[in-house]
Amino acid sequence: MKKLSIYFLFSTLLLTSCSQYQKLLKSTDNQLKYNEAKAYFQKKDYVRAAQLLEDISSYYKSSDRAEEVMYMLAESYMGQKDYYTASDDFKAYVKSYPRGKYAEESYFMIGYCAYLDSPDPRLDQSSTYDAIQSFSNFVESYPQSAKAKQAYDYIAQLKDKLAYKELLNARLYYNLGTYMGNNYLSAVIVANNALKKYPETKYREDLMFIVLQSKYMEAINSVDELKADRYRDVIDEYYNFVNEFPKGKDAKEALSMVTAAKKFVKEK
Repeated sequence: MKKLSIYFLFSTLLLTSCSQYQKLLKSTDNQLKYNEAKAYFQKKDYVRAAQLLEDISSYYKSSDRAEEVMYMLAESYMGQKDYYTASDDFKAYVKSYPRGKYAEESYFMIGYCAYLDSPDPRLDQSSTYDAIQSFSNFVESYPQSAKAKQAYDYIAQLKDKLAYKELLNARLYYNLGTYMGNNYLSAVIVANNALKKYPETKYREDLMFIVLQSKYMEAINSVDELKADRYRDVIDEYYNFVNEFPKGKDAKEALSMVTAAKKFVKEK
């Protein structure tokens, strides 16, 4: 009986609350809606806050409250994890108030929305590129910001994601081998391009190793007149790799490849 009483009380309070909120939405008292929107926002009830803020945004458009309303609306969508809408609202804010009270935070949040929207490396990376550009714009505009270091950290993470995507592509070409052409060469090109674009990536060792692997397999599968030159290329690539990663996780396999390459060249 006690549990039923508590459930009944809770249900009654919930229905009353919903009923009051519906009356609030229908109200023409914009001051009341503004006050209640702020209250819901502070309680992190972002759905109700956003609804009320949307209702009053046009009314306060040219007032001294317009800036705060726009910012709270963007944050309310952020709180709902609707990053696409939040990003649009943060962009609208900085367009209207480029030097406003919340401009610095909004510039950062534009990048952060894209960062959170950045998908798995196997998928299209448009959001990743947008995030990098937005964070770059932020640190250029606010180099002394307390969030500048965080922005740089996010940029590094996003670039690592792009480098990893290229690593996956290079591995795909490597695994295709000689199927319908020389896919080892394609693996080398993709990996080397990634190394040029993202020289400080945490995947540098993996990218350099797949270049070595691909060149070694290319040498093995070459016609006789090209084998010697390609094995010499393997030897050069080995020293590039081992100079940077002498104790890397692939050092043993790399040594076995260069040993075979040297043996072939010596015999020639």
